[in-house]
Amino acid sequence: MRGDANTRPGFSEALLDDLLAGLWTPSARRRAYPLLVGVSGLQGSGKSTLARQLREHARGLGIACEALSLDDFYLGRRARRQLARTIHPLLTTRGVPGTHELPLLESTLAALARASPASPARLPRFDKGRDTRLPPSRWRRVTQAPRLVLLEGWCVGIPPQSAAALRRPCNRLERDEDPDGRWRRWVDARLSGDYAALWRRLDRLLVLQAPSFACARRWRARVERALHARGASRAMDEPALARFFMHYERLSRHALATLPARAEVCAELDGQRAVRAIRARPGSSE
Repeated sequence: MRGDANTRPGFSEALLDDLLAGLWTPSARRRAYPLLVGVSGLQGSGKSTLARQLREHARGLGIACEALSLDDFYLGRRARRQLARTIHPLLTTRGVPGTHELPLLESTLAALARASPASPARLPRFDKGRDTRLPPSRWRRVTQAPRLVLLEGWCVGIPPQSAAALRRPCNRLERDEDPDGRWRRWVDARLSGDYAALWRRLDRLLVLQAPSFACARRWRARVERALHARGASRAMDEPALARFFMHYERLSRHALATLPARAEVCAELDGQRAVRAIRARPGSSE
């Protein structure tokens, strides 16, 4: 597969053709139920843009397609505060496994598979500005069962870690605020349980592979600087961003090390978020 470079804000038509070819294979087209494809990439890698463009590209080819974001299934701040009180204070911050409402995601996938005008599926939406999910009256209605469903998120497909890997803190946040490892072990247990069950449901996994964790952090820093320049009230300064990223460093580094080998299609990014190569796992195009 060729690797056409892309620049923000989107991906080239040729690149979308190549990626879709690696996902919508002859065997996939014979399925009688929606094909569920995970789209995984670190924060700032462009996975949301890619999922949105792949959805529109597939529709242009006559493939009924929907895209879901794992972010829309976050627990609201009230539920996370309860986790913080009963499990660990670091669970106040959304993002890590265990801070999503997976039963809602499962019921949404089931509703999509049987969506019709008489029984529409409703797609949840999470308002990050208010840190809570929008009321169901504002969820988008889907009246046709898709043949292809894209599920994008920064931790999609990540496997649990070994007990040995969990013992040593990976940054200052873990050292100072999770010295006994209780938070990271709880998060890892979620990866071993409900999240692993969800990942097993994925028919294909597409990974946007960043060059490094430091690169992903720089990408996010650019976004925050742009928000600051526009006067956004919730934009993070450098100290806040550094702390924010420490919540995800462990699993982000783990994703970089493990997901390419687990993916049917891996798009390697350069430092400017351009796709420099696309690799398909042998046998994944059958």
